[in-house]
Amino acid sequence: MKLLLDLFLSFSKIGVFTFGGGYAMIALIEALCVDRKHWITHDEMMDITVIAESTPGPIAINCATYVGYKRGGAAGAVAATLGIVLPSFCIIFLVSKYLDNFLEIGWIAHAFTGIRIAVGILIVDAAVKMIGKMQKKPFPLTVTACSFAAMLLIDLFALRISSITLMLAAAAVSLAVSLAKRPTKAEGRTK
Repeated sequence: MKLLLDLFLSFSKIGVFTFGGGYAMIALIEALCVDRKHWITHDEMMDITVIAESTPGPIAINCATYVGYKRGGAAGAVAATLGIVLPSFCIIFLVSKYLDNFLEIGWIAHAFTGIRIAVGILIVDAAVKMIGKMQKKPFPLTVTACSFAAMLLIDLFALRISSITLMLAAAAVSLAVSLAKRPTKAEGRTK
């Protein structure tokens, strides 16, 4: 029961204090789950992020659900998921119920301008940390550089190509290289 409460409260803090959605939460989830609580390793966090991005649903909720499941089974998954979802739900519910023109209030609009900048910094921070801890082998670095260049060109030329298409292309290239490197049966017998 103590673990479930810890999962719920830990993810609730992230849910309350993070603006900007799942990508902004990744750095906080990593700081909590990898650095402070040691619930998962950094490599697991990288894997979770990739899986959470490529499965349906918000990335932060998928990450919380996985960590909760790893630590406490199905009950842990529910506790972590509720922890990350409930604060945001309650805040949005109250804002929508009691403040008709919430962003038309001057000081709130100004605060959200600053929050947008902070969200961008959180997303860049998460990306820099993940790239910094990535394997420094030629193939991962090449895929990263090509993906970055493709996304930059897509943005510069305003092309309508989904980031999901890029992820699938990177996965296909990685799978093809992996299959090409695998020894054939004849090579396996000679070794």
